[in-house]
Amino acid sequence: MIDLYYWTTPNGHKITIFLEEVGLPYTVIPINIGAGDQFKPEFLKIAPNNRIPAIVDHAPAEGDAPISVFESGAILLYLAEKTGTLIPTDLAGRVEVLQWLFWQMGGLGPMAGQNHHFSQYAPEKIPYAINRYVNETGRLYAVMDKRLSDREFLAGTYSIADIASYPWIVPHERQGQTLDDFPNLKRWFTAIQSRPATIRAYAQAEQFKNQAISPDQSRDVLFNQSVKTIQR
Repeated sequence: MIDLYYWTTPNGHKITIFLEEVGLPYTVIPINIGAGDQFKPEFLKIAPNNRIPAIVDHAPAEGDAPISVFESGAILLYLAEKTGTLIPTDLAGRVEVLQWLFWQMGGLGPMAGQNHHFSQYAPEKIPYAINRYVNETGRLYAVMDKRLSDREFLAGTYSIADIASYPWIVPHERQGQTLDDFPNLKRWFTAIQSRPATIRAYAQAEQFKNQAISPDQSRDVLFNQSVKTIQR
């Protein structure tokens, strides 16, 4: 029913977690971003921003022609609405989920991504850039920790907001963070980590480990894109 164009990144994990959580049938189509699969014409028809994940739903709720969706937040929202799960139906509850979903998309993901880039991938280690993004990642962890001080999950009950954020906390050590500094976040992290759907989603990624490409080999493909990349 769902074709999932996927690679083993935090954004890719979001969608496998959701699909495993709700039991929606799907087929994984690997897009090895280190090898440049994201630039293939057939993938760009679905994801014009040359990023994973993307999906094609061959059985939309209204019985229309197949629908393709790119951007992980948009995919989570689409699938939640399709299945009627992991997002509240009341206005106040829905707003709670959406604001934390957008918080992840606009804050936690991009800042942690820059953290990864400057601390792990950049050929020149720039202390200012590393400190900037490690500190900002820590600030965002603290925002989550405070939010979770009086509730089990980000919007009260488990939702796509939690699914969106969790994979970006998994590499916390690479991000220069210690979960013991954030006890509420650590409790939340452990609860999601132990969910059967999360375990199955990350097991799904194991089959692609032997296809991983080193940072040195993949740096140009992943980080040296420009206007010409799109216009070629």
